[in-house]
Amino acid sequence: MANASSVLKSKSHDEDVNIGLEKSYLAEAAQNLSDILAATYRLTIKSHVYHWNVVGPLFKPLHELTEEHYNALFGAADIIAERIRALGHLAPATLGEAADFAPKANDVGKLTAVDMVNDLVTDHEKAVKVMRETAEKADEAGDVVTADMLTDRLTFHEKALWMLRAIIAE
Repeated sequence: MANASSVLKSKSHDEDVNIGLEKSYLAEAAQNLSDILAATYRLTIKSHVYHWNVVGPLFKPLHELTEEHYNALFGAADIIAERIRALGHLAPATLGEAADFAPKANDVGKLTAVDMVNDLVTDHEKAVKVMRETAEKADEAGDVVTADMLTDRLTFHEKALWMLRAIIAE
């Protein structure tokens, strides 16, 4: 019987997993999911900053929508990071320059609600493109779990895009 200390010892590096997926695919998927995780955090932070600072006639609908979005995005970050771990890789310990995720303080005061929405739309569209490519690669590799997770994420982002565009439609 293994002693408790060896059983409970955590690994501090990538793990070798044998889940029926190629090792090279696992590394590529983990990197792509790390990029998606960074995009998710970028949208979480921007949505939260805009939630706090939106003004004007679109205040209430945008304030409420961005709150829904940042809460959903924050929860999604955990799901994405856990998938990276399930693929045998460490979830990113840093997400690049997090300060770059948020709009600059001087810029926020100059943005209209429409500017904020357009900025969020741009970031959602970028995220959707990476997610779609990663989901297609997951399908090709037989990684139905990652593909399914990304389908859920795509559903959220495409609905977010629809709602954001609807708020500023004339």
